[in-house]
Amino acid sequence: MVARAERARRNQYVFAATALACAVAAGAVYAHTQTQKAPPPDVGSGRVAWFDITTSDLAGAKTFYSSLFGWTFTPVQGAADLAVEIVSRDLPIGTIRIADGPIAAFNGVVYVQVSDLSASCKRAAALGGKVVPGFPFNLPDRPGAIALVMDPTGHPIGMYSRTRLPGAK
Repeated sequence: MVARAERARRNQYVFAATALACAVAAGAVYAHTQTQKAPPPDVGSGRVAWFDITTSDLAGAKTFYSSLFGWTFTPVQGAADLAVEIVSRDLPIGTIRIADGPIAAFNGVVYVQVSDLSASCKRAAALGGKVVPGFPFNLPDRPGAIALVMDPTGHPIGMYSRTRLPGAK
């Protein structure tokens, strides 16, 4: 069991190093050709700049997230059957990659902003996701509301709305 966990951890580091190398190479290519994609925007310290979603079904994850958030995808060069880059509003924002082993409930959670939280929860459920019990709810200390959804393969994804849920306290 320990060896399997260590192998999974090593594979995550290898993937992260590969992703970093791809990002550096992409930056170098951009510097030499102005026709390539612009670099990701500077979102500021402490904000989500990039994220990875792991899945056991790459095609299913692409369908789910494309339908839920309108994301598009580009293949990761040299690993198109293992990972895709997530694109939102013409900007790369993360990757979806094949998991090495089962999806675990302790995977990191990223919250994606949505305009209508209730409608997004309903859409996620209709697409095969599950809204986690106790969600959505209004944030107690600031305007807005959040929801936590498990995608069809079990990866948690959060959704955030800047507006409170109607009728909730």
